[in-house]
Amino acid sequence: MTLLKEIRAKIAWRAAAPSIILVVNSFVWYIFTYAVFSETLNEIVMSDTERMIAYATYFVSVAVTAVLGAKIFARKRNKALNAWLFMGTIATALLIMISSENMLANTAIALFLGTSIGIGLPSCLSYFADSTLIETRGFVGGIIWSSVGFGSLIIAFLINMLGPVETIIALTAWRLLGSVSFIALNREHKEPSLEKAPSYLELIRNRQIVLYLFPWVMFTIINFAEAPLLENVFGEQLFIFAQLVQWVLVGIVATIGGFIADIAGRKRVVIAGFVMLGIEYAAMSAFYESAATLYLFLLLDGITWGLLFSVFFTALWGDLGENREKEKYYTLGGLPFLLSSFLYIIIKPYVGSINPSAAFSFASFFLFLAVLPLMYAPETLPEKKIKERELKGYLEKARKEAEKYS
Repeated sequence: MTLLKEIRAKIAWRAAAPSIILVVNSFVWYIFTYAVFSETLNEIVMSDTERMIAYATYFVSVAVTAVLGAKIFARKRNKALNAWLFMGTIATALLIMISSENMLANTAIALFLGTSIGIGLPSCLSYFADSTLIETRGFVGGIIWSSVGFGSLIIAFLINMLGPVETIIALTAWRLLGSVSFIALNREHKEPSLEKAPSYLELIRNRQIVLYLFPWVMFTIINFAEAPLLENVFGEQLFIFAQLVQWVLVGIVATIGGFIADIAGRKRVVIAGFVMLGIEYAAMSAFYESAATLYLFLLLDGITWGLLFSVFFTALWGDLGENREKEKYYTLGGLPFLLSSFLYIIIKPYVGSINPSAAFSFASFFLFLAVLPLMYAPETLPEKKIKERELKGYLEKARKEAEKYS
């Protein structure tokens, strides 16, 4: 409890509030806007080729604009983020216009939606990183993802009671609310003075970055590639329920994981997450027809996402950026997650011809393999901070023991 109070005391809540609102609003908006976009494309009458073109346009625009936005937005981040939020509001409203009658319009909407997500997301996360201290970044990131987890659950239940048009209107209003709130709270925020980030080529040659990036890329690929198989094994209704349970567990675990990451370091939390992933897929490979195994998978998967969201996705890339512009770091860390959803779309039509046991064994093997680079990766939380926290913990225990015998 003493360490928790210490971390909370170090957080400048007034400075962190705009970043918390910005990131929570952005990820809840992204999760449900993409879900509506995907559901709309799957429900309207169009050829498989036209549908794939729309999806490909969306994912390519996310990737290209994220790379461009990391360079452009870093120069005038505050003004750029204001414009990005408003852009997202417009892109969400345009989803109403998707129809089976105009392929060109559908492609243009997919392009604009992908742009409205990709171009500002690296700066959104960089803003968060620059609004927090490295020794409290995991905890604040955990608070953000706990809010995203519980917020997503609440919004999912509300949207379930609405029609398609009402859902789009609600998401448009949500994004607009985030835009207004951020502008109101961000008026006194000053642009930080930061060093220019290295080129992407220099970043991917950096040993520390590669040792974290390789496992993260492997995890995102496996997670989204296996998702159609899990949906087939669970059944559609149970799979939807599993996703809701996952968000509940993310809401519970994210803050705890972030707190531990600020005390024991990022590396230990990330390794624990990957080990749990390997265990859950190993269990599924052997007993995927067992109800007990499915529930074990639900539990471990939700816990793992809570740990990795708060640490790997949010805090770690900001740590690696140190005193430099962090947009390129978050682009490298964010794109694997954002783009891997395309694997679900590609693999789903062929899921009936894939052996679940073999696929889950494959996933388990590579997830355990992904732990190896993490074993050699340097800790991103300064060793001095970890030692200070450990020393304070020992002193607190010693004080309590002394009080018992005084």
